[in-house]
Amino acid sequence: MVTPVSFSTCDLCDVHKADDSGAFRVLPPGFHHYGGRSTFCGPVVTVKCWEDNTLVKAAVESDGQGRVLVVDGGASLRRALVGGNLAAAAVRNGWAGLVVNGCVRDAAELRAAEVGICALGLMPLPTEKRNEGQRDVAVQIQGVWVRPGDWLYADEDGVVIGASSLLP
Repeated sequence: MVTPVSFSTCDLCDVHKADDSGAFRVLPPGFHHYGGRSTFCGPVVTVKCWEDNTLVKAAVESDGQGRVLVVDGGASLRRALVGGNLAAAAVRNGWAGLVVNGCVRDAAELRAAEVGICALGLMPLPTEKRNEGQRDVAVQIQGVWVRPGDWLYADEDGVVIGASSLLP
């Protein structure tokens, strides 16, 4: 189980608001919380895919080590990239959270899973399995670059990214 860490994205923004280096980034609004945890953080692992969650499944079935999986689904609202089974796998394997630039499904199962899950919306239709996509590549989420090894912090106020850990 991943131990919760105490932080506030508002406080992080207050501290880093003058950062013009690009090391501190804020995702635009539009992400909704679906998981059992509304506050989560950790180092980033990325998956880039289009309406095919084969690599997402492989990622959450691996040892999460308290990391956050950022899934760039191209903001597609046509297929769900994460559902109840993948959320349960993420919990079992120690992932702190998932941020999906796309949709999720199985809302009740996601709420019951002790993992953070942010996504653009709900869609009951599952993905196709074509074994396509990329892992551990820089992705652009709603115009903001997210790279493997960045640190992601999410709470009810939003999602922020740091090039390194933002907490002491």
